[in-house]
Amino acid sequence: MLDKTDRQILELLQDNAELSVNDIADRVALSVSACSRRITRLKDEGYISRIIALLDRKKLNLPTTIFLLVRTGCHSANWLDRFHQAVSEIPEIVEVHRLTGNFDYILKIVLPKIEYYDTIYKQLLNRMELYDMSAYISMETVKLSPGMPISHL
Repeated sequence: MLDKTDRQILELLQDNAELSVNDIADRVALSVSACSRRITRLKDEGYISRIIALLDRKKLNLPTTIFLLVRTGCHSANWLDRFHQAVSEIPEIVEVHRLTGNFDYILKIVLPKIEYYDTIYKQLLNRMELYDMSAYISMETVKLSPGMPISHL
């Protein structure tokens, strides 16, 4: 079970993973060694799955976001394996979620410009048979939070 100090450490690391153990220890009122042990435990227990760098999409020339809703007529294990493989091979597809409702999947695709969507579309169709695909262009990102709420722990 996590205590208040563990949750504070998670929030600090989530906000800035480059904080030194000394800085974190100061902010949560622990010794450096105790703080280091807690961070190691949080990693070992899977609360921290990995440390990554968030890259600036505009600087990477990927300002366009498309959400692609996919409906399939097939749900066999073989089809699912092929679909998982296909979306994994296209780096512009950065998220894939299986859904309830009228569509089976939603894909988040990042692109240099809207015209490039046709390239991704063709790559998907060359790998998979899909019943229906509907693309939606994001006009504005209203909220983007890579962090997770800690309050539910």
